[in-house]
Amino acid sequence: MSDQHEHSDDQNNPEASPEVTNQEQTQESVTIDNETANVESDNVETLSPEQARIFELENELAAAKQALVDQKDGALRAVAEGENAKRRAEAEIEKARKFALERFAGDLLPVIDNLENAIRFADRENETLKPILDGIDMTQKSFISTVEKNGLEVLNPEGEAFNPDQHQAMSMQESADVAPNTVLAVMQKGYVINGRLLRPAMVMVSKAPTQDTEAKN
Repeated sequence: MSDQHEHSDDQNNPEASPEVTNQEQTQESVTIDNETANVESDNVETLSPEQARIFELENELAAAKQALVDQKDGALRAVAEGENAKRRAEAEIEKARKFALERFAGDLLPVIDNLENAIRFADRENETLKPILDGIDMTQKSFISTVEKNGLEVLNPEGEAFNPDQHQAMSMQESADVAPNTVLAVMQKGYVINGRLLRPAMVMVSKAPTQDTEAKN
């Protein structure tokens, strides 16, 4: 009897049966995990076919909007590149036009010079030549007017200060009547076209008189 009583006490004492305690804890843990899984499963909403279709259409709409934005950006870049190409082409065309005009005007300068020389050195006292000279004079003025409409400017700087960028000094002459470096005479007119020098004016430039010259005067 004594042995049976002791054995019964061992079963009633938790410390005496650790294996039983571990099994109970494991079963409780499994039960808790199952309950948690059931709760999470209840929280997941099952989509109906209509809701799934709506979700799909919303995704397609978002993708279409993004594609539209990308296409718009590409179109804007294409327009900008087209405008840049257009400006470059216009600049090249204008450059080529000015170059062609400059070359053509340069070829016309000898013709202008010949007309001016014909008028300058002609005998105006000769009544027989007067109608011819009038015709040459009208032709020369009309010719100059036409080329001026295309950007040609005449350089006739008599009485002006010498400008080395536009004038070429062919000789110098002492003068007390004007300031030094003043253009006394123009031997050949110069021309500028569209702001660029086509030919410098050939001129005579004044210089200060020397002391010997002043003493003689």
